[in-house]
Amino acid sequence: MAHPVDIHVGKRIRHRRWLVGLTQKQLAEKVGIKFQQIQKYETGANRVSASRLWDISETLDVSISFFFEGIDRIERPSEAIGATPADLMGDKEAVDLVRSYYLIPENQRRRLFDLARVLSEIA
Repeated sequence: MAHPVDIHVGKRIRHRRWLVGLTQKQLAEKVGIKFQQIQKYETGANRVSASRLWDISETLDVSISFFFEGIDRIERPSEAIGATPADLMGDKEAVDLVRSYYLIPENQRRRLFDLARVLSEIA
């Protein structure tokens, strides 16, 4: 059974890979491994070594600490009504939405944000 920390780190790798628009194969080629290994890292099936995590962080242009952000919440999912799911950025749809949101020009993005906030308050 995979360790919760390995699962968390794997989800953060997948999250960042999606945000920068890389496939597993592209990331693997840049890091010098096979894409199957990236699959195993992302699911937590295989533990990422320190040196490999360093290579991945360099390729994805984030600090090592990025992969551990939110780790204090890994075994305490939120139960509050209307709360953000603990693994929101592990959801491909949410990541795609965020990526699309940041492609919108800033003035239009601000209006969209205000609209979303109003809609969430009346929901």
